[in-house]
Amino acid sequence: MRFFLKALVVLLISTFMWGCSTVKPTTPPQQPTAERPAYVETGKVSFYAHHHQSKKTASGEIYDFKLNTAAHRTLAFGTMVRVTNLKNGKNVVVKINDRGPFIKNRILDLSQAAFRSIADASKGVIEARVEVIE
Repeated sequence: MRFFLKALVVLLISTFMWGCSTVKPTTPPQQPTAERPAYVETGKVSFYAHHHQSKKTASGEIYDFKLNTAAHRTLAFGTMVRVTNLKNGKNVVVKINDRGPFIKNRILDLSQAAFRSIADASKGVIEARVEVIE
């Protein structure tokens, strides 16, 4: 009888505690879409100097100024980003394969080919939006 009473008390306390607990519903993380990319950054974008040609990047790839590549301080290597020139609306898709830029207030270094596809190279630095697309 004593065992039965103890078991009943434990069962009642457990039921009471379970009934008072709250469980937050879990919502799946929102997936990025074309209208809402996963990562967006706006700032100054420049391009690599020619003396970097054929040198190894931080990812181990060899830099080629004819390819659409870029350097970013934190984005993972292989990340594809769309870079849009805010003055003329032109954009280019590039692959992150290096670290940088190492100049204050710049957010991205583009290869020369990528930069020239959205701006005049004589500008050197442009205001652009960077959006992760993959």
